[in-house]
Amino acid sequence: MRLTSRKANRNPPLDLPMTSMIDVVFLLLIFFMITSSFSKTERELDPGIKVQRKTGRETASDLEPAIVDVVRGSSGFAYKIGGRELISANELTDVLRQFPNKVDGAFVRVGDDVPFEMAAAAIQACKAAQFTAVSYVPLSAAK
Repeated sequence: MRLTSRKANRNPPLDLPMTSMIDVVFLLLIFFMITSSFSKTERELDPGIKVQRKTGRETASDLEPAIVDVVRGSSGFAYKIGGRELISANELTDVLRQFPNKVDGAFVRVGDDVPFEMAAAAIQACKAAQFTAVSYVPLSAAK
């Protein structure tokens, strides 16, 4: 004859290992603290676009950069700035010296059929006119 009841053996008291649960909680806490980013809120950030109030007169940054095209003219190759065609590099240098906007630099656009000497002279004229930067832009022939 048995003296113990069967109900007591079926449902033993539930015992949770709390030590490992506390370890998991601390690991999660450390993980979230390390991976979170403490950055400024959006209203505290500096704007990417700044608005400047314009004055009545133009500033150097309002002007377009100088663009020198070396093209085939009526009597051979010529330097072209806007609507003006110039034959010699000295004329080009004199015209470029009159530009007020030397900060934004100059662009020398040259086609495939232009002699190297003409392209080099245009770049040298821009440097002699004291432009801060001169960019060479090769143009491919239209097919």
